[in-house]
Amino acid sequence: MNTGAAIWFTGLPGSGKSSVARAVAKALETAGRPVTLLSMDVRRKVYFPVPAYTEDERESAYLMFAGDAAGLVREGRVVIMDATGNRKRWRDRARALIPRFAEVFVSCPVSVAMAREASRPEGLVMAGLYAKALARKATGEEVPGLGEVVGVDVPFEDDPAAECVVDAATLSVDQARDAVLRFLDGWL
Repeated sequence: MNTGAAIWFTGLPGSGKSSVARAVAKALETAGRPVTLLSMDVRRKVYFPVPAYTEDERESAYLMFAGDAAGLVREGRVVIMDATGNRKRWRDRARALIPRFAEVFVSCPVSVAMAREASRPEGLVMAGLYAKALARKATGEEVPGLGEVVGVDVPFEDDPAAECVVDAATLSVDQARDAVLRFLDGWL
């Protein structure tokens, strides 16, 4: 019997989804589960070495991301998917591909996400994402390497049917991890 499953951690950039996803992955690994953490920030660089963050590129990236997760689930892995996935249809596509799929919505107001993201260092994703997007919107001046920013240029589409919702504005990472683990205890 295949015990593979995928849990997609979704939410605004800066919501805390990556921190919660990593904490849940670590807890599941410690419990002896065969876990793979798939980060869209990492995978996007594989799919598109110089990402443009356009709607068409995102469409392709999320199709590949769901396919990668589905393949790992078929191998019996518990796949932690860490990705904004701002379009509900992308998460729905993964749900259709993966028999055991759950969505964890890491919720927080855009103002909180902006404040958190502002302190994030340069890494796989451009630092100061929201500030640069807001400045571009105000001035019309392009920012090299900055594509469409979720929460500023394109919306985040909530899914009222998400299996688990954690309020990252009020919960610490450990509290959010524990809430997700309580959900998974009855689901996995």
